[in-house]
Amino acid sequence: MLTFIGDYPCKLDAKGRVLLPAAFRKLLAASSEDRFVMRKNLYENCLDLFPSSEWDKQLAKIRSQLNPFNRKHATFLREFFRGTAEVQVDSNGRILIPKKYFSDTDLSKGLTLVGQDGKIEIWDTEKYQDSGMNQEEFNQLANDILGDNTAL
Repeated sequence: MLTFIGDYPCKLDAKGRVLLPAAFRKLLAASSEDRFVMRKNLYENCLDLFPSSEWDKQLAKIRSQLNPFNRKHATFLREFFRGTAEVQVDSNGRILIPKKYFSDTDLSKGLTLVGQDGKIEIWDTEKYQDSGMNQEEFNQLANDILGDNTAL
């Protein structure tokens, strides 16, 4: 399983390509991953970049809970897959961000790629910086989710 960590400022080139950080490229090379699925994040104004193996794991979880013959479930699947794109790392370690994502996420030339365990989030740098919490807010969130016994 791939585990991406860290946040890396990156620049978009004129063709809409971004060079993956060296730490991510090294991890991908060791796993022989070069295909990704990109989609708009469900909750934030950013993109999610899933290595194909992680995307397959996420789909397996979803499929196990859905009945494609149930109207609500079928609608969920349609919306979940809406706007997804398969992208590939080129020989120079770059990925091309399809044009359709720029209007959905307000991406600019200044991007931040953020490791989020099994996926990479692609943020506009300014929006990423604005999305952070102060230490007290994060401590409260950690307690709400993990309980008072957490040692973060």
